[in-house]
Parts: sequence; C-alpha cells; structure tokens
Amino acid sequence: MTEQFDAVVVGGGPSGATAANDLALAGVKVLLLDRAGRIKPCGGAVPPRLLKDFDVPLEQLCARASSARMIAPSHKAVDMPVGDGFVGMVDRDVFDEWLRQRAVSNGATRIDGTFEALERDSDGTAVIAYRPKGAPRGSERVKVRAKVVIGCDGGNSAVARAALPAHEKVPFVSAYHEVIESPPEGFNGFEGGRCDVYYQGNLSPDFYAWIFPHGGKTSVGVGSAVKGFPLREAVAKLREQVGMTDCETVRVEGAPIPLRPRKRWDNGKDVVVAGDAAGVVAPASGEGIYYAMTAGRLAAESAASFLKTGDAAVLKQARKKFMKAHGQVFLVLGIMQWFWYRSDNMRERFVKLCRDPDIQQLTWEAYMNKELVRKRPMAHVRIFLKDTGQLLGALFSGGRRNNSAATPAE
Repeated sequence: MTEQFDAVVVGGGPSGATAANDLALAGVKVLLLDRAGRIKPCGGAVPPRLLKDFDVPLEQLCARASSARMIAPSHKAVDMPVGDGFVGMVDRDVFDEWLRQRAVSNGATRIDGTFEALERDSDGTAVIAYRPKGAPRGSERVKVRAKVVIGCDGGNSAVARAALPAHEKVPFVSAYHEVIESPPEGFNGFEGGRCDVYYQGNLSPDFYAWIFPHGGKTSVGVGSAVKGFPLREAVAKLREQVGMTDCETVRVEGAPIPLRPRKRWDNGKDVVVAGDAAGVVAPASGEGIYYAMTAGRLAAESAASFLKTGDAAVLKQARKKFMKAHGQVFLVLGIMQWFWYRSDNMRERFVKLCRDPDIQQLTWEAYMNKELVRKRPMAHVRIFLKDTGQLLGALFSGGRRNNSAATPAE
C-alpha cells in the first residue's frame, strides 16, 4: 500500500517550507520531503516586509544591517545607509530549519529523504519515489502518492527536469561562500552592521563578491556565470584582501543560482515549481529568500485551488501572480546586471552612481517594499539624466581606448 497525500512538497528551503506550512494551515494533508543537511550559499539578507508577510519573529534575525558598502575595482567605497529601517540577516542553517519545524507544528508531515523520480500509477496519479536519509544509493525506494506536487528543490530542480519542458535552459550563476567566525568589531574596518559588496573583476568577472555579517558568523562569498571561474580561489583572495584568512571556517556551500524566472512553472496536470526551481532570484542583487517564500505561497494557493476544483489550469496562477507583482522589478534588475557588470570600467561607474542620494533612497525604498517606487517623479528624472551621463561617458571613454589601441596596429 502506497501512502496517499493531497500534496507533496519536494525541498524544505524557505520556498518549500512556506508552501507546506500554508497548505497545512489550510487543512491539506501535505508531505514535506527535504534532503536534510543541504544549505544553499546565501548572504542571508531579508527585508522587513518578509517578517510581516510571513509572520517571522524578530528573534529569527541573527543580525540587523544598517548600511551597505559598495566597493569598486579601484577599491573606492561608497556607503549606503539604510536610514530609519534595517536589513535583517538570517543564518540559513537556523532559519530554514525553523521554517520546516513551523510547518510540522501546523500539521505537515516531514520526511528527510532525497527525491529520485516522479512516476505514475495506472490511474495517472503522481507517485513520488524517494530514498530515505541514511539509505545507501541503490536501495529500495519508498513511494508516496500525491494529487499535486510542488517542486522547491533548487536551481537544478529534479522535479522540474521530470515534469517541465526539457527545452528550457535557465541561465544561472554559480555561487560559493564560506561561513566563518566573525572577526572582532573594527578589525580591518569590519562592521557587524554593514554588508559589503565587491564589484571587482578579479573576484567576479560578471557578478559580485560579498561579506555579510551574521552576528557571530559571517558569510564570505562570490558568484559568477563564467564557466570554470575559480570560485574558491576568489573567496580565498577576498579573505586575504580583508585580512580574514585566519578566521575559522565553520562551513562551506555551493549551488547554482538561476538568473531569470522560468517561462513555465507547471506541467498543466498536477505539478508546479517555486523558489529557485522556478528561477525567482532577483538579477543584479541575487536576492532570493523573499521571492522564494512569495513563490512558495503562490504555488500553495494554486495547489489548494486545484485540489478543490480539479482544474489544472489554476496551477498557472502561481507564475502569473508572481510576474504581475515582481516581473517589472526583475526586468529592470536584469538590464542593470547586463549593463553595469560587464567590465571593471562599468563597475567603477556603477559604484560612483551609488553615491547619489536619490539613487540610495529609491534603492532602499524599492528593497524594503519589494516594488518599483513610483512616487517622487523628479528623483526618477534626475536619476535618468545621471544614468544617461554615465552611459555617454562609458561609450566615449571606450571609444577613446579603442582608437588609441588601434593606432599602433595601423
């Protein structure tokens, strides 16, 4: 006899744990299948809106950042104070587990195991085959039936590979970080309330590196979409650069981070994906926790509607609602990443732009509220003019370099 669930959620990160919790609260018989011990490399930054939207207590924050520092290739730094608010910092090791335990306390069944296959019963019902934690590879699989499946199993989602169109290849950044014991306050300029972002080509040729304090621990990491770029060596270089080589390393993690949302999140039958499996990591910033939890909630809503109506078309609502709320932000951030991260010359100009008070205020307002800020139209006009000036300057300086480089060859 194969156990029957209304819903099976594969993956217990913020997205999957949120989906399982919401479904359990709605009275759905839900299984949360999580590959225990897997932690995604993550800076751990969350906006205050996340705490409100998902009823997360302040006690889950291991630190609060009051500013960010952007470091250019020339090592010139620009501080961006948050103002009256703060950026919450979580340790994914602790935070993710709290989310999973909350789902269980609200009625979800939790099993630690690895998803291996999506099969079908003779009547077409989805069957999830998994290997329990500790079972050796090749051992007999355990199987459960599900009326609906939610895949929240990361950027390299096995559920997505099993159920969604195979032709869609989502571009991704490879991320790697080392969680270290935080140095003393003031050590080589270290501040426990400041997130440092390094826009330097030697650390990442197309993304950025970071140092994000988590109270007693600190995440030091880097991301890049360039195949073969030595991420570990880049982190070692950054730690040496800031004098953190001797800080004890607590753990290391690596994972692919998607760069754009999937064009399709459901299979038109009984499967929908969310979180990194759906590609909801913000371009340019790499922020993913809030968007993952939002996508998990929307996937749970669509799954619950499907269970009530039997209409598979409602599964499409998860992506539709997400893109309506956040698609424009993702588009703007994608353009920013493509434009500003392409060379050290452009990164230098980007960091210089961050000095602007209008840009700082609108950036933080958009981050805190998770939407583009449409008020203060004159500030947008000023930013547009400044961006245009930087663009023309980049084109002009690039042209001069090209001309001067061409002269000897002639």
